[in-house]
Amino acid sequence: MKNLRLLVLVALSILAADQVTKYLAVANLTDALDGRTGLLARVEGYFSEQNLDNHPPAAGGRYRATRPYRFIEDYWHFRYVENPGAAWGLFANLPDGVRRVFFHVVSLAALAFILTMYLRLEPGQRMVRVALALVAGGALGNFVDRLIRGYVIDFIDWHWRNQPGMRWPTFNVADAAICVGVALMLVDSLRMRRTEPAAPTLAESPNP
Repeated sequence: MKNLRLLVLVALSILAADQVTKYLAVANLTDALDGRTGLLARVEGYFSEQNLDNHPPAAGGRYRATRPYRFIEDYWHFRYVENPGAAWGLFANLPDGVRRVFFHVVSLAALAFILTMYLRLEPGQRMVRVALALVAGGALGNFVDRLIRGYVIDFIDWHWRNQPGMRWPTFNVADAAICVGVALMLVDSLRMRRTEPAAPTLAESPNP
């Protein structure tokens, strides 16, 4: 259990940060929680109210996303988006039942793979431990969304002056943690390659 302490601590911290920021996105970028008083009622609304990005609301819908908040004009906005697929909307057009099962299976398989890799690491591979913990936390954050709602809440919108092709897909804290974790693993891999001793050439090989 001691070996898993870092994994659990980092992953749960990312999960908490991800869900808190998604709550803030729902509270400030939609009108779904308007009229609810008290923290418990608003948190209950965060988990129960769904399909908030209708423009205008579909038949029977009550809520809609509000206008984006311009944090840095022309570069960084906060915009409420519901993503039923993966990054760049991949697999979003699958039938709802198939898509939910597919992402649940993929998420659980990814978490099992991360845990297996983590347990096989050497004690000195601290950067990789942190990286896998970040990826696990991000995977958990998005898995909770899919489990409760069937889609992932995204709200961070980076773009370059609204130029076509210069907009990064809207993302969230969980996505950011996964990207940072993968980047750390790449850095560690490159560092390990540089420190590996070069194989002796034929000229340097000792005579038999």
